[in-house]
Amino acid sequence: MYTAFAHVYDALMATVDYGAWAGHYRQLMRLAGVPDKGKCVECACGTGSLTLPLRRMGYQITGIDLSEDMIAAAMEKARNAGLNVPFVRQDMTRLSVPGRVHCVLATCDGVNYLTDGEQARAFFRAAFSALRPGGALIFDVSTPEKLAVTLGNNTLYSDDEEIAYIWRNHYEEKKACVHLDLSIFTRRPDGAYDRMEEHQLQRAHSRQELRAALREAGFRDIRFFGRLRMTPPRKGDDRWHIVARKPETV
Repeated sequence: MYTAFAHVYDALMATVDYGAWAGHYRQLMRLAGVPDKGKCVECACGTGSLTLPLRRMGYQITGIDLSEDMIAAAMEKARNAGLNVPFVRQDMTRLSVPGRVHCVLATCDGVNYLTDGEQARAFFRAAFSALRPGGALIFDVSTPEKLAVTLGNNTLYSDDEEIAYIWRNHYEEKKACVHLDLSIFTRRPDGAYDRMEEHQLQRAHSRQELRAALREAGFRDIRFFGRLRMTPPRKGDDRWHIVARKPETV
């Protein structure tokens, strides 16, 4: 996953306001009692676009991702920014950190890429083990409505001169998964284009499934919020943010 795609990921995500995302995650962490300079780990960190602003805010943060290419890109961005941020290649379902942390994050659809219930439960159990008593797991998911309807059986495209894509989607209702097939075209100096193919799979986790799996892992005080809001989800939201606490005494 995210091999050649890592090299064009930042260009495709150039319109995302990661500063606003980092500010929202800080609000959620404060709500959950995470210290402003607390020890955190961000799972599925990608190229570190959210990791770095969180580090600038003072969090002692480590980024992990399964893709070697994403980790390499994140490390280069941290070096260029003059930031000391550890990045580690690791499977989030087997999350293992030295000591225990105040917060585990899984941002920008990380949990959607856990494509069956057991993978999600394994991640929640691993996150629970990595947290200090009273710590928090905070993550976001694209909603079932977004995956089934907005993406669904649709084709999306961009025809920018430097980098273009055709994004074909197929929603598999029985498995509640959307197949994402991307053809990406990057322009060479001579005006010709290189083409790369990327296949991804995301699962539409329901609120009921997520809440049950989190409680099974041991989490309590589980709260759902709408997209970049500190208020409950509303019909039509394309993203939920979820905060779950590890009890002070286990």
